[in-house]
Amino acid sequence: MEERVYRLVYEQEEEHWWFRGRRAVISAMLAQADRPEPPRVLDAGCGTGRNLELYASLGEAEGVDPSPEAVGLCRQRGLEGVRVGDAEDLPFEDERFGLVAATDVIEHVPDDRAALAEMRRVAAPGARLLLTVPAYAWLWTAEDDRLGHYRRYTLGELRERCRGAGWSPELGTYFNSLLLTPIALARRLPGRDAGRRDLERTPAALNGPLSLPMRAEAALIRLGLRLPAGVSVALLCRRA
Repeated sequence: MEERVYRLVYEQEEEHWWFRGRRAVISAMLAQADRPEPPRVLDAGCGTGRNLELYASLGEAEGVDPSPEAVGLCRQRGLEGVRVGDAEDLPFEDERFGLVAATDVIEHVPDDRAALAEMRRVAAPGARLLLTVPAYAWLWTAEDDRLGHYRRYTLGELRERCRGAGWSPELGTYFNSLLLTPIALARRLPGRDAGRRDLERTPAALNGPLSLPMRAEAALIRLGLRLPAGVSVALLCRRA
């Protein structure tokens, strides 16, 4: 991802509807996982650190990101347990973490299988892995290219990748389901890929209303519902 995008994310991720909704989904997925209390948590691909603040409520949380710019912005938040490193070569010892989270990360990695295997290496026996990724190759646009994506996934493909790296998939669902049709249509609008990035398209006044569908979906996921389609995929695994 381009370095200047990290500054944009840093400025937007507290209030932007997408980040608010995704945090609700993350919390809903983790609420269904029995795990060591409190777990030591790794945010692999922590970006500018807003999710690390969420994970810190669960236990001791550390982060790693390949971007020095992102790590610097984490430290602006007061997060010290963050270092520069790649998902395919994590700078941690074996079996360190009870929970590894990689939210919208592995689509940025050339070898996602190697990254998932490396996350397993640093996970303790019985540890959990939480992933979110963008869904469906047919939703690909120039924004994926700008963000440095290598792929989008179906839930089945993500499960297969995790099994191949030694993880046992447990809870999987799509999310951002209610907005799938309007988002798919908007991505096909003539001239849409020119100009502003996706994060810059939403007027601030709409962030609250637009966050409601994903927050409602998160409430359903927390109750055990699995959504059959959506713009994104979430998967919770256990270290096999």
